Amino acid sequence: MPIQERTIRSEAIVLRHKDWGEADRMVWLFTRKVGKVQAIAKGVRKIRSRKAGHLEPFTCTNLLMARGRSFPIITQAETVDPFHNLRKSLLRIGYASYIIELLDRFTLEEEENEKLYRLLKDTLKRIDLESDPNLPVRYFEVQLLDLLGYRPELTHCVNCSSTIQAEDQYFSVSMGGVLCPRCGPKFTDATIISLDTLKYFRHFQRSSFKEAARAKLTPDLNFNLEQLLQRYFMYFLERNLNTPTFIHRVREE
Repeated sequence: MPIQERTIRSEAIVLRHKDWGEADRMVWLFTRKVGKVQAIAKGVRKIRSRKAGHLEPFTCTNLLMARGRSFPIITQAETVDPFHNLRKSLLRIGYASYIIELLDRFTLEEEENEKLYRLLKDTLKRIDLESDPNLPVRYFEVQLLDLLGYRPELTHCVNCSSTIQAEDQYFSVSMGGVLCPRCGPKFTDATIISLDTLKYFRHFQRSSFKEAARAKLTPDLNFNLEQLLQRYFMYFLERNLNTPTFIHRVREE
Protein backbone atom coordinates (compact mmCIF):
# COMPACT_ATOMS: atom_id res chain seq x y z
CA MET A 1 0.00 0.00 0.00
CA PRO A 2 1.40 3.44 -0.89
CA ILE A 3 2.97 4.74 2.30
CA GLN A 4 1.21 8.13 2.09
CA GLU A 5 -2.27 6.59 2.10
CA ARG A 6 -3.82 5.47 5.39
CA THR A 7 -6.71 3.69 3.63
CA ILE A 8 -7.35 2.50 0.11
CA ARG A 9 -10.49 1.27 -1.61
CA SER A 10 -10.02 -0.94 -4.63
CA GLU A 11 -11.52 -3.79 -6.60
CA ALA A 12 -9.36 -6.91 -6.30
CA ILE A 13 -9.07 -10.56 -7.24
CA VAL A 14 -8.31 -12.95 -4.37
CA LEU A 15 -5.33 -15.07 -5.42
CA ARG A 16 -5.01 -17.32 -2.35
CA HIS A 17 -5.04 -17.26 1.44
CA LYS A 18 -3.71 -19.09 4.49
CA ASP A 19 -4.62 -19.19 8.16
CA TRP A 20 -2.90 -16.57 10.30
CA GLY A 21 -2.96 -16.62 14.06
CA GLU A 22 -6.00 -17.95 15.90
CA ALA A 23 -8.83 -16.42 13.85
CA ASP A 24 -7.26 -14.36 11.04
CA ARG A 25 -6.18 -15.05 7.47
CA MET A 26 -3.36 -13.75 5.33
CA VAL A 27 -4.85 -12.95 1.92
CA TRP A 28 -2.93 -12.44 -1.33
CA LEU A 29 -4.72 -10.03 -3.65
CA PHE A 30 -4.20 -8.54 -7.08
CA THR A 31 -5.81 -5.12 -6.90
CA ARG A 32 -6.81 -2.72 -9.63
CA LYS A 33 -5.11 0.25 -7.94
CA VAL A 34 -1.84 -1.00 -6.43
CA GLY A 35 -1.17 -4.40 -7.98
CA LYS A 36 -0.29 -7.42 -5.82
CA VAL A 37 -0.75 -6.99 -2.07
CA GLN A 38 -0.67 -9.17 1.04
CA ALA A 39 -3.30 -8.18 3.60
CA ILE A 40 -4.68 -9.46 6.89
CA ALA A 41 -8.37 -10.31 7.27
CA LYS A 42 -8.92 -10.16 11.03
CA GLY A 43 -11.41 -12.53 12.63
CA VAL A 44 -12.42 -13.95 9.27
CA ARG A 45 -12.26 -17.57 10.52
CA LYS A 46 -14.84 -16.91 13.24
CA ILE A 47 -18.26 -18.44 12.57
CA ARG A 48 -20.01 -15.07 12.57
CA SER A 49 -17.54 -13.34 10.26
CA ARG A 50 -19.25 -11.52 7.41
CA LYS A 51 -16.08 -11.15 5.34
CA ALA A 52 -15.16 -14.83 4.91
CA GLY A 53 -17.30 -15.55 1.84
CA HIS A 54 -16.04 -12.42 0.09
CA LEU A 55 -12.37 -13.43 0.40
CA GLU A 56 -12.30 -16.89 -1.18
CA PRO A 57 -9.77 -17.59 -3.99
CA PHE A 58 -10.86 -16.51 -7.51
CA THR A 59 -13.41 -14.04 -6.08
CA CYS A 60 -13.61 -10.51 -7.46
CA THR A 61 -14.37 -8.22 -4.54
CA ASN A 62 -14.48 -4.57 -3.53
CA LEU A 63 -12.18 -3.94 -0.56
CA LEU A 64 -11.40 -1.23 1.93
CA MET A 65 -7.96 -1.64 3.49
CA ALA A 66 -6.30 0.31 6.29
CA ARG A 67 -2.57 0.59 6.86
CA GLY A 68 -1.30 -1.79 9.55
CA ARG A 69 2.08 -2.22 11.24
CA SER A 70 3.32 -4.90 8.86
CA PHE A 71 0.46 -5.56 6.43
CA PRO A 72 -2.70 -3.73 5.33
CA ILE A 73 -5.83 -4.72 7.26
CA ILE A 74 -8.98 -5.59 5.30
CA THR A 75 -11.78 -3.68 7.01
CA GLN A 76 -14.55 -4.17 4.42
CA ALA A 77 -15.18 -6.69 1.63
CA GLU A 78 -18.08 -7.04 -0.80
CA THR A 79 -18.23 -9.57 -3.64
CA VAL A 80 -18.43 -8.19 -7.18
CA ASP A 81 -18.33 -11.54 -9.01
CA PRO A 82 -17.90 -14.98 -7.37
CA PHE A 83 -17.51 -16.82 -10.71
CA HIS A 84 -19.94 -19.54 -9.63
CA ASN A 85 -19.64 -21.81 -12.71
CA LEU A 86 -15.87 -21.93 -12.41
CA ARG A 87 -16.16 -23.57 -8.97
CA LYS A 88 -18.36 -26.40 -10.24
CA SER A 89 -15.63 -27.99 -12.38
CA LEU A 90 -12.24 -29.31 -11.27
CA LEU A 91 -10.84 -28.58 -14.72
CA ARG A 92 -11.99 -24.95 -14.64
CA ILE A 93 -10.59 -24.61 -11.11
CA GLY A 94 -7.31 -25.97 -12.49
CA TYR A 95 -7.24 -23.42 -15.31
CA ALA A 96 -8.07 -20.57 -12.91
CA SER A 97 -5.30 -21.74 -10.56
CA TYR A 98 -2.89 -21.88 -13.50
CA ILE A 99 -3.40 -18.29 -14.66
CA ILE A 100 -3.16 -17.09 -11.07
CA GLU A 101 0.07 -19.04 -10.56
CA LEU A 102 1.54 -17.45 -13.69
CA LEU A 103 0.55 -13.96 -12.60
CA ASP A 104 1.79 -14.54 -9.05
CA ARG A 105 5.19 -15.85 -10.18
CA PHE A 106 5.81 -13.00 -12.63
CA THR A 107 4.69 -10.02 -10.53
CA LEU A 108 6.16 -8.21 -7.53
CA GLU A 109 4.39 -6.57 -4.62
CA GLU A 110 2.70 -3.21 -5.20
CA GLU A 111 3.46 -2.84 -8.91
CA GLU A 112 0.36 -1.17 -10.34
CA ASN A 113 -0.75 -2.65 -13.66
CA GLU A 114 -4.41 -1.98 -14.42
CA LYS A 115 -4.19 -3.65 -17.86
CA LEU A 116 -2.94 -6.83 -16.22
CA TYR A 117 -5.73 -6.63 -13.64
CA ARG A 118 -8.30 -6.31 -16.43
CA LEU A 119 -6.78 -9.27 -18.29
CA LEU A 120 -6.94 -11.41 -15.12
CA LYS A 121 -10.54 -10.50 -14.36
CA ASP A 122 -11.70 -10.95 -17.96
CA THR A 123 -9.97 -14.33 -18.21
CA LEU A 124 -11.58 -15.64 -15.02
CA LYS A 125 -14.95 -14.56 -16.43
CA ARG A 126 -14.21 -16.37 -19.70
CA ILE A 127 -13.12 -19.54 -17.91
CA ASP A 128 -16.36 -19.25 -15.93
CA LEU A 129 -18.60 -18.92 -19.01
CA GLU A 130 -16.91 -20.30 -22.15
CA SER A 131 -17.76 -23.85 -23.20
CA ASP A 132 -14.05 -24.49 -23.90
CA PRO A 133 -11.73 -22.67 -21.47
CA ASN A 134 -8.60 -23.52 -23.50
CA LEU A 135 -9.03 -20.49 -25.76
CA PRO A 136 -9.17 -17.87 -22.97
CA VAL A 137 -6.23 -19.53 -21.20
CA ARG A 138 -4.03 -19.50 -24.34
CA TYR A 139 -5.05 -15.89 -24.98
CA PHE A 140 -4.15 -14.97 -21.38
CA GLU A 141 -0.70 -16.54 -21.75
CA VAL A 142 0.12 -14.63 -24.93
CA GLN A 143 -1.20 -11.31 -23.64
CA LEU A 144 0.56 -11.77 -20.28
CA LEU A 145 3.90 -11.97 -22.10
CA ASP A 146 3.13 -8.69 -23.85
CA LEU A 147 2.13 -6.85 -20.68
CA LEU A 148 5.20 -8.04 -18.75
CA GLY A 149 7.69 -7.20 -21.51
CA TYR A 150 8.46 -10.76 -22.66
CA ARG A 151 6.75 -10.56 -26.07
CA PRO A 152 8.40 -13.14 -28.38
CA GLU A 153 9.44 -12.14 -31.90
CA LEU A 154 7.24 -13.99 -34.43
CA THR A 155 7.66 -12.14 -37.73
CA HIS A 156 11.45 -12.09 -38.23
CA CYS A 157 14.19 -14.61 -37.51
CA VAL A 158 15.75 -13.65 -34.18
CA ASN A 159 19.18 -14.69 -35.48
CA CYS A 160 19.47 -13.36 -39.05
CA SER A 161 16.48 -10.93 -39.06
CA SER A 162 15.06 -12.37 -42.29
CA THR A 163 11.27 -12.15 -42.72
CA ILE A 164 9.56 -15.37 -41.69
CA GLN A 165 7.99 -17.16 -44.66
CA ALA A 166 4.80 -19.26 -44.85
CA GLU A 167 6.38 -22.57 -43.83
CA ASP A 168 7.28 -24.49 -40.69
CA GLN A 169 9.86 -22.66 -38.56
CA TYR A 170 11.84 -23.14 -35.35
CA PHE A 171 11.24 -21.52 -31.96
CA SER A 172 13.94 -20.84 -29.38
CA VAL A 173 13.04 -19.87 -25.81
CA SER A 174 16.59 -18.63 -25.12
CA MET A 175 16.58 -16.40 -28.21
CA GLY A 176 13.06 -15.18 -27.54
CA GLY A 177 11.29 -16.05 -30.75
CA VAL A 178 11.21 -17.68 -34.15
CA LEU A 179 14.20 -18.92 -36.11
CA CYS A 180 14.10 -19.54 -39.85
CA PRO A 181 14.78 -23.08 -41.21
CA ARG A 182 18.37 -22.07 -42.01
CA CYS A 183 19.19 -20.78 -38.51
CA GLY A 184 17.02 -23.10 -36.38
CA PRO A 185 19.30 -26.20 -36.45
CA LYS A 186 22.19 -24.12 -35.08
CA PHE A 187 20.48 -23.73 -31.67
CA THR A 188 20.22 -26.72 -29.34
CA ASP A 189 17.04 -25.51 -27.61
CA ALA A 190 15.19 -24.72 -30.85
CA THR A 191 12.16 -26.88 -31.66
CA ILE A 192 10.03 -26.97 -34.78
CA ILE A 193 6.89 -24.83 -34.73
CA SER A 194 4.36 -25.63 -37.42
CA LEU A 195 3.03 -22.93 -39.70
CA ASP A 196 -0.49 -23.30 -38.28
CA THR A 197 0.72 -23.01 -34.67
CA LEU A 198 2.74 -19.92 -35.58
CA LYS A 199 -0.32 -18.36 -37.26
CA TYR A 200 -2.41 -18.85 -34.12
CA PHE A 201 0.38 -17.49 -31.93
CA ARG A 202 0.58 -14.34 -34.08
CA HIS A 203 -3.21 -14.04 -34.17
CA PHE A 204 -3.49 -14.14 -30.37
CA GLN A 205 -0.61 -11.69 -30.04
CA ARG A 206 -2.17 -8.92 -32.16
CA SER A 207 -5.93 -9.45 -31.64
CA SER A 208 -8.61 -8.59 -29.14
CA PHE A 209 -10.21 -11.63 -27.49
CA LYS A 210 -13.32 -11.21 -29.65
CA GLU A 211 -11.18 -11.36 -32.79
CA ALA A 212 -9.07 -14.24 -31.44
CA ALA A 213 -12.20 -16.28 -30.67
CA ARG A 214 -13.20 -16.30 -34.35
CA ALA A 215 -10.37 -18.73 -35.11
CA LYS A 216 -11.03 -22.41 -34.40
CA LEU A 217 -8.46 -23.74 -31.95
CA THR A 218 -8.23 -27.48 -32.67
CA PRO A 219 -7.01 -29.90 -29.96
CA ASP A 220 -3.69 -30.44 -31.78
CA LEU A 221 -3.05 -26.72 -32.17
CA ASN A 222 -4.01 -26.08 -28.57
CA PHE A 223 -1.61 -28.81 -27.37
CA ASN A 224 1.28 -27.49 -29.49
CA LEU A 225 0.78 -23.89 -28.39
CA GLU A 226 0.33 -24.93 -24.76
CA GLN A 227 3.60 -26.89 -24.72
CA LEU A 228 5.55 -24.11 -26.42
CA LEU A 229 4.25 -21.41 -24.06
CA GLN A 230 4.93 -23.44 -20.94
CA ARG A 231 8.54 -24.00 -22.04
CA TYR A 232 8.82 -20.26 -22.58
CA PHE A 233 7.43 -19.45 -19.14
CA MET A 234 9.65 -21.98 -17.39
CA TYR A 235 12.74 -20.56 -19.10
CA PHE A 236 12.12 -17.13 -17.54
CA LEU A 237 10.95 -18.48 -14.19
CA GLU A 238 13.83 -20.99 -13.96
CA ARG A 239 11.48 -23.48 -12.29
CA ASN A 240 8.53 -25.72 -13.10
CA LEU A 241 4.94 -24.62 -12.68
CA ASN A 242 2.77 -26.60 -10.26
CA THR A 243 -0.71 -26.37 -11.76
CA PRO A 244 -0.14 -27.95 -15.24
CA THR A 245 0.41 -31.35 -13.57
CA PHE A 246 -2.95 -31.05 -11.80
CA ILE A 247 -4.69 -30.02 -15.05
CA HIS A 248 -3.25 -32.99 -16.95
CA ARG A 249 -4.32 -35.38 -14.19
CA VAL A 250 -7.90 -34.03 -14.25
CA ARG A 251 -8.00 -34.33 -18.06
CA GLU A 252 -6.95 -37.97 -17.89
CA GLU A 253 -9.59 -38.80 -15.30
